[in-house]
Amino acid sequence: MRTVDKIRSGLIDKILSIRNKDFLLALDNLISSSSVDNDVVELTAEQKEMFEMSEVDIKNERLISQEAMDKRNLEWLNGL
Repeated sequence: MRTVDKIRSGLIDKILSIRNKDFLLALDNLISSSSVDNDVVELTAEQKEMFEMSEVDIKNERLISQEAMDKRNLEWLNGL
């Protein structure tokens, strides 16, 4: 956690040196909009179904590596 504390301290030092009001307001908006929300995300029926299908695929070992997927995607793109 020391790294996080160092980053936080560095950011605080930089923010304290900023005198531009518009920049600070924009930074405040950015930080406020990207704060971690603890809101529960409601999934649609379709999203839940896709998750369930994924779980079945994993259980039945119907998997593909990222490398194989990248190769498949490139072949598909080149065929367009």
